[in-house]
Amino acid sequence: MFQHLFSPSVQHTLDLIGIFVFAISGALLAVRKNFDVFGIAVLAEITALGGGLLRDIIIGAVPPAAFTDLGYFTTPIFAALLVFFLHPQVERIQAGVNVFDAAGLGLFCVTGTVKAYDYGLGLTASAALGLATAVGGGVLRDVLANEVPSLLRWDRDLYAVPAIVGATMVVLCIRYDALTPFTSGLAIVTAFVLRLLAMRYHWRAPRAWNRRSTVSEEGTP
Repeated sequence: MFQHLFSPSVQHTLDLIGIFVFAISGALLAVRKNFDVFGIAVLAEITALGGGLLRDIIIGAVPPAAFTDLGYFTTPIFAALLVFFLHPQVERIQAGVNVFDAAGLGLFCVTGTVKAYDYGLGLTASAALGLATAVGGGVLRDVLANEVPSLLRWDRDLYAVPAIVGATMVVLCIRYDALTPFTSGLAIVTAFVLRLLAMRYHWRAPRAWNRRSTVSEEGTP
């Protein structure tokens, strides 16, 4: 099923684009944290490949694609070098990077879900691994940079929710035998658009119900 969603060349190109943009976000965080060139490269690699590595190890797709396709491994290195030498210019196009990051989120939540299902997981587990594929690299990036992961912070725009929606659409299509290139593309676009809308209108997940307003925020006096 996974192989028939897109042609191999299209799938590979889309993967590399998503990996490159995720790597850019990791490298930029490393620069903000004042990491050296090795730290920038490590954070770029982890951000770009961490979610896919986690998925492949869990489903037994070993060795993971990141270690069998040289393009997967070298693309984050290229992104890290780009940021190392040109990070002021890259920072200035952050809005554009965010758009491509949203596209990568949509792509990976769908392809991750389908690949997990192809390896024998149930629908719920497949959706969970689709989510992990999309956001796992970002979580690992933040942990290594000693940050609270972005998808756990109330003051960040919705990130995991669009991926959950995309992955859920995929498993519903699988359940009703309706997964085609069109419906998978629709799931990608839906997750992508939801993420863009969340960034545009600053949509955020609700916090605890009846939360006491007198309690100060963590990290505030």
